[in-house]
Amino acid sequence: MASPLLEVRGLSVDYITETVDVRAVDHVELTLDQGEFLAIVGESGCGKSTLLFAISRLLSPPAEISAGSVIFRGEDLVALRDEQLRALRWDGYSVVMQSAMNALNPTMSIAAQFRDVMRAHAHLSDAAIRDRSLEVLRLVGIDAVHLDSYPHQLSGGMRQRAMIAMALLFTPDLVIMDEPTSALDVVAQRSLMTQIKELQRRLGFAVIFVTHDMSLVSHYSDRLAVMYAGQLVEVASTDALFAEPLHPYSRGLLDAFPSIHGPRRALTGIPGSPPDLGHPPPGCRFQPRCQVAMEACTTVSPDLSWVGRSQVRCLLYPAERTEAL
Repeated sequence: MASPLLEVRGLSVDYITETVDVRAVDHVELTLDQGEFLAIVGESGCGKSTLLFAISRLLSPPAEISAGSVIFRGEDLVALRDEQLRALRWDGYSVVMQSAMNALNPTMSIAAQFRDVMRAHAHLSDAAIRDRSLEVLRLVGIDAVHLDSYPHQLSGGMRQRAMIAMALLFTPDLVIMDEPTSALDVVAQRSLMTQIKELQRRLGFAVIFVTHDMSLVSHYSDRLAVMYAGQLVEVASTDALFAEPLHPYSRGLLDAFPSIHGPRRALTGIPGSPPDLGHPPPGCRFQPRCQVAMEACTTVSPDLSWVGRSQVRCLLYPAERTEAL
C-alpha cells in the first residue's frame, strides 16, 4: 500500500502559563491518505483548532508542541526550520482560516493579496499572476470582476470562497480548513461544502476539516475523528460512525442535532461541561458526563483501540474484542 500523505504520531501540545501547563492536545495519532476528506469534530474548546495549528506548524506562544511528529510527504514538519516550512506552505499544504474577514487584509484588494502569495512562493510575471488569480476565482465560482474588490465589498460566502481560492493558487496536496463555514447561514454553508467537495474531486487534494457540527460534514467527509478534552475518542468512516457510534460522547453529539429521516424524537444534550484541561479528571475524561460510566472509568484511562474497523477510546470495549485493520 502507498504511504499516507500525512501521519500524525503521538502529537501533544501544551499551553505554558505561569500558573499551570495546559495540555490542549494529548498524544494524537492520525493518518490521512491522498485525496481523503477527514473531518475533526467536537465541542468548542476540545482542542480541534489547536491540533490543526500544530499540524500546520502555525502555533504561537504560549502554545508549543511538546511531543510527537507530523510526517507530511515523508518529512517531519515538527523538525523543520522556518525557511524549510515556507517552501512547503501554499505549495505542499495550505490553510483556510475560520473567519475570512479577519484572515484577509481589509486594506488590500483580493488581487493584491493573491499577488503577494504568488510572489512570495514563485517567480511569475504580472500577467501570469493575474491569469492564475482569475483561474482560481473561476474554480470557486466568483466572477472575474471581483478580483479587484476589497474584502468588505464581498459577501461572507464570497470571502470564504476567496480564501479557498487563495489556498488553491499552487494546487497543494493538502488543504486544512478551520471551521470555514461558521459565520455563514445554513444555505451558504451547504453551497460552500458542495463547492469544496467538487473541487477536491476535480483537483485531488486531501482535506482536514475542523467543525463542531457533525451534520455539516455527514455527506462530505470520508472519515470522522471525534475529539474530546484534547484526545481523540473515536475515529471511523463517516458512514460507520453515523450508523453505529461506539463512544458515548459520539452518540451524545449525534443525539444533539435533528434528523429529517426516521421517526420524530426529542433532542437530548450532553449533561455537564468539558473538563478543565489544566486539571483533567482521573481515568476517562468523559466519565463525569457519561451516562454509562462504570467504576473503573474513574481510575482507568482507556487507550484508543480498534473495534472492528473503527477506533474508540472506551472501557465498554474490552481489549480482547479489539482488532487492528
